[in-house]
Amino acid sequence: MVNSSILNNSNLKEIASMGNFHVLEHEKDLSVSANSALNHYFAFKMNVRKRQLFLDFNNSSYIVQAGAMQWMSGDVTTSTNVKGVGDLLGKMVSSAVTNESAVKPIYQGNGTMMLEPTYRYIILVDVSQWGTIVLDDGLFLACDSSLTQRTVARKNVSSALLGGEGLFNLSLSGNGVAALESYVPYEELIEVVLENDVMKIDGNMAIAWSGSLDFTVEKSGKSLLGSAVSGEGLVNVYRGSGKILLAPTASNYFPNPAQSSSANGESQSKTSKTGTADKAGKALDALSNVLDILS
Repeated sequence: MVNSSILNNSNLKEIASMGNFHVLEHEKDLSVSANSALNHYFAFKMNVRKRQLFLDFNNSSYIVQAGAMQWMSGDVTTSTNVKGVGDLLGKMVSSAVTNESAVKPIYQGNGTMMLEPTYRYIILVDVSQWGTIVLDDGLFLACDSSLTQRTVARKNVSSALLGGEGLFNLSLSGNGVAALESYVPYEELIEVVLENDVMKIDGNMAIAWSGSLDFTVEKSGKSLLGSAVSGEGLVNVYRGSGKILLAPTASNYFPNPAQSSSANGESQSKTSKTGTADKAGKALDALSNVLDILS
């Protein structure tokens, strides 16, 4: 439960919590003009509301998406976790191919912190229940600093070029909590558990999956002709043991569940997913920028 002495606002409601992570929702958008009141009224009725992540510090530390902090109180300090030029280079290249910020600040100490409001749904995940969780581009918001972050590449060319999930993704592993942003509320997500099984998905509905799963792209039928006649074509295939988090309703409205959607439009520079070639170009641009700085 959020410390009531810190937050005294009757319009804020805690809708989820896990550990020291608290998801708050503004029940109504009260700061509206007469011209926009009608739109805001129906938006409220359809669950389009501002949400914020509130973090409690108790000699703990968190990694937060760059630019996401709105305010903090108490004895909280910030560090960049950049260990040198080589580490900065790696982070910049990783940022270019995963659409995440190059340097995610670490906040630590005793106190509290509120992140920027967003219209997206904030989902809390216990990473230990996944072993390693691989995230779709732009989903990361914050996590315990005890978690290990890595940029993972596709294991084969087919999944990279045809899967629609990108060539590189951010993965988290260890014991701790992660906060994710999704266009789809938790109630509409489907968590599938595989035990030495196979799952085939038509499209990039998977927003997160276990790193233990093998991801390939294959024909939906036994032949290319059969796949074409069936109308399904190629499908994303996950094999092995692990979990998949599906957003089956997002594709009806948004081309990608992980597109940018901060409430103020500026708090987080998350962009929509680009093709493999575009990401490779971004990586080369990032490398060129670092080399220019060092020269």
